Amino acid sequence: MDIWIRRIYDAPTKNDGLRILVDRVWPRGVSKDDARLDAWSKDVAPSTDLRKWFGHDPGKWDEFKKRYRRELSANRDAVAPILGKAREKRITLVFGAKDEERNNAVVLREYLEEQLGKSKKE
Repeated sequence: MDIWIRRIYDAPTKNDGLRILVDRVWPRGVSKDDARLDAWSKDVAPSTDLRKWFGHDPGKWDEFKKRYRRELSANRDAVAPILGKAREKRITLVFGAKDEERNNAVVLREYLEEQLGKSKKE
């Protein structure tokens, strides 16, 4: 289990493994060729309402994490393929937000790692 996160504006590396964009909206100023993605998983991104509510406001971060995790738990069908790939090889969750510490990819990685830990114990 090896889950990395990387901004889409950073140059891809050969070590990234499977690159999955986890944003609902395509990032501005990046061509699909330059992104070098293997998948775009819009369905695991926060809902439009949650994304707009959060607005990358650091003061809303803790509540955003709780709400987004609830969405992920309710959307297991979208999460399952990413979990499956993470069991097989390194994946890199690619995101477009400027804040590298408070964004949906950070929450998604934590959530995936917890799910993978649970499945190892079962």
